[in-house]
Amino acid sequence: MKKAILIIQCPDQKGIVAAVSQFLFKYDGNILEVDQHVDEEMGMFFMRAAWEFESLSLPKDEIASRFEEEVGASFGMSFKLHFNFPKPRMALFVSKLSHCLFDILARHHAGQLDMDIPLVISNHPDLKQVVESFGIPYVHLPVTKENKAEVEACQLELLEENKIDFIVLARYMQILSSKLIEQFPNRIINIHHSFLPAFVGAKPYHAAYERGVKIIGATAHYVTEELDAGPIIEQDVARVRHHNTVPELVQIGQDVEKVVLSKAIKYHLDRKVLVVNNKTVIFY
Repeated sequence: MKKAILIIQCPDQKGIVAAVSQFLFKYDGNILEVDQHVDEEMGMFFMRAAWEFESLSLPKDEIASRFEEEVGASFGMSFKLHFNFPKPRMALFVSKLSHCLFDILARHHAGQLDMDIPLVISNHPDLKQVVESFGIPYVHLPVTKENKAEVEACQLELLEENKIDFIVLARYMQILSSKLIEQFPNRIINIHHSFLPAFVGAKPYHAAYERGVKIIGATAHYVTEELDAGPIIEQDVARVRHHNTVPELVQIGQDVEKVVLSKAIKYHLDRKVLVVNNKTVIFY
């Protein structure tokens, strides 16, 4: 079904929900989903409304301007209008770890993630056969200290050529430059274990094992220039016990990462994430 999705934020005040509903009723909009939230500390109102696109008696290119004129201006609204068509186009960045990649490709193949994946970019050749078995082009771009800028220029060219809407770092073990991040504000999703900042380095699970941790978690967030400090989209945890070995901790952690990342992608695809400062409002 073709949907139109309206994301609103404005100072909290009376009559907002009624005004939005009346606007959609006036133009024959069949409302499918509505979710709202008031942040009392900020005094702000947030809302997500989705409706059946084909029922609306307004041309697609007139909806935003008509809404601003009839509703938005009077409430001081900041809003964005989205459509679930055509399908969003996602680029996957990977390195050597395959668990998140496999999960995303399987969910996409099963129709759980309504998007197109025009290409996968990697700094290693290891996962080429896996990706190409799903009929997706695999671009291998080795990264060194000397060629990093050149590789990112090539990446940006590929992203533009393939009309990429957003990027997912499925355990891509390279730090992105500010130039690439600026091209995709709140449109690059990263996943990592939630041991940070306590256990940094190449072997966080070994360090966590030595410390005797009881909870393993994962965090999916939008990428910003401050490393691993962007707006959080989704998190989850799994309990572990003293008898779990390091390989078992790694397996448990990777299982959590897969689920958390897939949820974050789904929220992004469904336009259920609203970034406010460095936080997010998630419309469930």
